[in-house]
Amino acid sequence: MQDVFTTKEAQNYIDRINKLSPETKGNWGKMSVDQMLAHCNVTYEMVYEPQKHKAPSGIAKFILKNFVKSKVVGEKSYSRNSPTAPQFVINESQNFDLEKKRLIGFIQKTQQLGRDAFDGKESFSFGKLKAQEWNNMFAKHLNHHLEQFGV
Repeated sequence: MQDVFTTKEAQNYIDRINKLSPETKGNWGKMSVDQMLAHCNVTYEMVYEPQKHKAPSGIAKFILKNFVKSKVVGEKSYSRNSPTAPQFVINESQNFDLEKKRLIGFIQKTQQLGRDAFDGKESFSFGKLKAQEWNNMFAKHLNHHLEQFGV
């Protein structure tokens, strides 16, 4: 698993994102490239802009922590066409340049804050996570969708 907290790996993600254009087509799935960028931003919004999203209720959080968490923060990659949580579904077209800029900014901010800032940090859906769990969640989500769009 790549380490999103290192300068080298953060730059690797940014370089891959910079290879995308508004015309880039996905190899699978239904999202357009602008929707994918907005979709990837949701993970970071839940960290840096949590007011944009409704927090899961008690029962939903219990289900997320006990049945979904291990799939999201574990080492195993996502399979193609994996189910998407409702708050991550982007149905409308998005501004490609804006979403790309936001995603790159979130990646840079995460790298600059570093591993220590995330160790024991409360997740929107899963409770407190170790830095490695945060890393796995960020890295495998980015990898999954960048591979989906061939970069």
